[in-house]
Amino acid sequence: MTYLIVGLGNPGKAYVDTRHNIGFRVLQTLASKYNWTFTRVKALQGLLAKGSLGGKSIFFLMPETYMNSSGQAVKACISYYEIQLAQMCVVCDDIYLPFGKFRMKPSGGSGGHNGLKSLDAHLGTQEYARLRIGVGDREEGDLADHVLSSFSAEEKPKLPSLLQKASDALECFLDKGIVQAMQFANVCQEEKIPEKKLGE
Repeated sequence: MTYLIVGLGNPGKAYVDTRHNIGFRVLQTLASKYNWTFTRVKALQGLLAKGSLGGKSIFFLMPETYMNSSGQAVKACISYYEIQLAQMCVVCDDIYLPFGKFRMKPSGGSGGHNGLKSLDAHLGTQEYARLRIGVGDREEGDLADHVLSSFSAEEKPKLPSLLQKASDALECFLDKGIVQAMQFANVCQEEKIPEKKLGE
C-alpha cells in the first residue's frame, strides 16, 4: 500500500518562516525523524522524500509550484505513483484555528485556502484527508500579509511542540488510519468546559 503526505507552502527562502509554510515544516519534522531526504523531482514539480513504515511505501511531497498551483504537483504525483486518495493526507495552515491547535478531517471544503482550492480543481474532488494547522486569524490588515508573515516572538518558542504533535498525527494516520488519527488530533485537544455552579 502506498501513501502520500503533501505539505503545502511556497518555495524559496523568502517564505521559509511564514505561517503559510507550516505544511512544509510539519513534513520536514517527520522526514527528519526517519532521516528521509527531499530531492527535487522536476517531472513532479516538487521536492519528494520517500521511505517505508510498517510495510507501507510512503511519499512526502512539497510542491514547488507556489501555493495557488499546488494541485498541479499533487495530481502529477498521484498519477505517477498510482496513489489512491484514501491514502493521501494534505497538511496546510488554517487561519480559523488558533495558533497551537490542529484538526484532522477526512474531507471538506477549502475554507478559502488557495492551496486546497487548487487541489480540488485538479483532483475534481474534496474527498481527501487534510491536517489543518492553526496559525491564528489576523487581528488587523490584509489576510495575505498575515499568512505570509513570520510567527510572533511569543509563538516561535511553541512551534517545535506544535510541529512534533502534528507530525505525530500524521504517523497515526499512516499507521492506524483516518479515524484514529482524527481521534488523536481532535479529541485530545478538546478543552474541558468548566462545570457551572448552581444558579449560574
